[in-house]
Amino acid sequence: MTPPLFLVAAAALAGDRVVIDGPEGRHASEVRRLRSGEDIWVSDGAGTIVEGVVAAVARGAVTVDVVRRHDVAPASPRFVVVQALAKGGRDEDAVEAMTELGVDEVVGWAARRAVAKWTLRTQSRWEAVARSATKQARRPWLPLVSGPATTAQVADRLSGAALAVVLHEAATQPLPAPPAEGDVVVVVGPEGGIDDDELATFRAAGAQVCRLGDTVLRASTAGVAALSAFSATTRWRQPLG
Repeated sequence: MTPPLFLVAAAALAGDRVVIDGPEGRHASEVRRLRSGEDIWVSDGAGTIVEGVVAAVARGAVTVDVVRRHDVAPASPRFVVVQALAKGGRDEDAVEAMTELGVDEVVGWAARRAVAKWTLRTQSRWEAVARSATKQARRPWLPLVSGPATTAQVADRLSGAALAVVLHEAATQPLPAPPAEGDVVVVVGPEGGIDDDELATFRAAGAQVCRLGDTVLRASTAGVAALSAFSATTRWRQPLG
């Protein structure tokens, strides 16, 4: 079984021993109940991973002896999903699944037809979900989470992308082949759909309007499906390790 991954500040990874404290240390010692001698991974969420062995466990802290240290380069192409807000926590479900799949950045979008509204709690919840999913997936890179972006700001991201795609249920064009490098930006609309003015703005910014198969997907699954399709022809074809 793959060892558990914990996230710490980059400065904590210096030296032959790493101390996991704070909320992560409490989780490691009191929730996971790690014991001396167990294998463990520790990362800064910015590409560095330390493989180690638990040397000591105290209340709220775990000390790790470093066995191996390595850096993982950012994945290419870079996947950015502009996710419209959704009610009932479906946007959080999307952030969780997309993080596990390898999304590099999630941008919250205040779409016109979105029922849910962005609050400070939205930012903190999305960041917490992304952090938890990063650990679950044993990812060396923690995705960026930001928002809320306006439609004009989303259009700016689309205009600068190597590939810009807007998912839309009325489209007839399938997903294009992704580039090997650069940003692939995917826009996922709200449950009420992307309105005509928003769609026109995105088209003017150079986005291709595409559909995923014959079914209409929820806001919580459309981005996940698009990332899977793009990964199948890019990242998942690359050698592991």
